[in-house]
Amino acid sequence: MKVAVTGGSGVVGSAVVRHLIEDQHHVVALARSADSATKLEELGATPVGGDVLDPSDLDGLVAGADWVFHIAGINEICSPDPNRMDLVNIEGTRNVIRASRAAGVSRLIHTSSAVTIGGQPGAIGTESSPHRGSYLSRYERSKHLSEQLLFEEAADLDVVAVNPSSVQGPGRATGTGSLILDVLNGRMPFLVDTMVSIVDIDDCASGHVLAATNGVGGQRYILSGATFEMSQALNLLVEATGRDLSPRFVPGWVASVGVGVASLGARALGRRPELCREMVRVMLAGHAYDGSRATRELGLEYRPLELTIRRTIDWFEAEGLLL
Repeated sequence: MKVAVTGGSGVVGSAVVRHLIEDQHHVVALARSADSATKLEELGATPVGGDVLDPSDLDGLVAGADWVFHIAGINEICSPDPNRMDLVNIEGTRNVIRASRAAGVSRLIHTSSAVTIGGQPGAIGTESSPHRGSYLSRYERSKHLSEQLLFEEAADLDVVAVNPSSVQGPGRATGTGSLILDVLNGRMPFLVDTMVSIVDIDDCASGHVLAATNGVGGQRYILSGATFEMSQALNLLVEATGRDLSPRFVPGWVASVGVGVASLGARALGRRPELCREMVRVMLAGHAYDGSRATRELGLEYRPLELTIRRTIDWFEAEGLLL
């Protein structure tokens, strides 16, 4: 089967491409740069030069494809260019929808995000949870609007959305992956004991492929294998590494005040702050998601949390990222 992929050289995208190749599919994937093309070739995919913001590039990518996986997007908190993030995440999705519909593809699988659930703090989000009506971050807004666009403009195009929680595992050293790395390297003296949901990178990739084969058109599926408190995660990291990890847990208001002071100091020095109010707002709200629908309806089996943590640490060590 011919499968077209956007974002195939990214963390999630490369895992999905690898799973598709292992399943003997012919994968063509959009490449915005020579480095992306090289990575895709190493995975076994055929790179097609282009950008999700150029409709003509997408026409060539999806021509003759049975499935299209739209994974490309910008995932940033405290984005230095939020308008660019909106453009890629929203208008890029619109372009992929239109190209896929015009090409008559059998199914479009859209990588959304669990943040689009937009549930109330403290509640466990499901696919049917009502959105709170406000956004914690510009990223959440862009992904929510792109998902709404998916279902509103699909028309006769068969679409399915997958909504991963925080993706962790081999290959992830950015975003919340960098937070884990900083804790392990003693660079994170303070933490807020909030709720976190994660999904193993390979379970996330499997969920994408299963959504293509088993998903119901017009539906979305949360991909989330474990939900826990930050203090629980810290204990698991200590058990897995034997390291003396002792960041101090502070109340939310302390974190809010601290990031405000740090942001002012960074601006005074003409630097971009490492933390911002948006990031603290997301952390304080926490995230708890129920990924069981993907198990019931797609057949996705999640790895134990301890295994994901072990795989992550082993990859950090192999890459020389641990101090």
